[in-house]
Order: sequence, then C-alpha cells, then structure tokens
Amino acid sequence: MLNTLDALDRRIVNQMRLNARITNSALAREVGLSESACLRRLKLLERSRVIRGYTAIISGGDPDEGTVAIVQVELERQSEEYLARFEAAMRKHSEIRAWYLLTGAGDYLLRLEVAGMEDYANFHRDVLSRLPGVTRITSSFAMRSHRKA
Repeated sequence: MLNTLDALDRRIVNQMRLNARITNSALAREVGLSESACLRRLKLLERSRVIRGYTAIISGGDPDEGTVAIVQVELERQSEEYLARFEAAMRKHSEIRAWYLLTGAGDYLLRLEVAGMEDYANFHRDVLSRLPGVTRITSSFAMRSHRKA
C-alpha cells in the first residue's frame, strides 16, 4: 500500500515512523505543508489504514528482567480459516508481542516476551503447543537486542 502513496504522504509516514508523537505543527514543517493540509493528509492516512494505530513500546527495564523468544510456527494448513483461527488465538496472549505470516519454510514468526525461561517453558506447554493447527514449534532466544527509534 505504501507504493501507492504520493511523495508527500510517504514523507508523512516516514516522519511518523521516526516519531509518532510529533506535533502536527512540527510534522507540517518537516514535510513542507501547511498545518491544515498536513492534518488532513494524516487523517486520510489513518482512515485508509495506512497508519493503523499508535503504540507505546514499554521498556523491560534491566535486560536481565525478561526473555525475548523468537518462535517459528508451522501449521497443519495455510487455508484462510486456519490462519484466521490461529491469529485470533494469538491475540488473546499479551506475551506474543508481534507476529509475521511468512513465505518459505515455516508459517509464522512470533516475537514473545516472558519473565524468564521457566515462564517460557510454561507458555510453550500451556499456550503455544495448544494454538489451533500447530504442528511444529522452533524457538530461539535473544541474547542482545536493539530497537531503532
């Protein structure tokens, strides 16, 4: 969808990626529009779901406080019904912070945040292995992380 945007809309989206809390006045200056034109474009980007929402990324504090697991999941089938059931079940668990439907080997890549390895073992046993249609789970754990602003 981003390739259908004009240059001004792409500049707005790029600025919002850098700082979603930017004021409309500052955003308008950055992209070279009047405040009213900038706000109008921003609202259109939201209504058309190019911008689907805003979020706060909460720090886990001390890096030793939590565990980030990257989990690859294979499903029995990739029919629309299976994908919808699987995604609906994932939405119920706040530990699953993000997921991606993949091409190639594996069907989904999940990013989980849990307190530690014991919590991950429990989550794997009680949740992941019981998600609808799951046939294989492969887990990796982050040793270091960095998020671009």
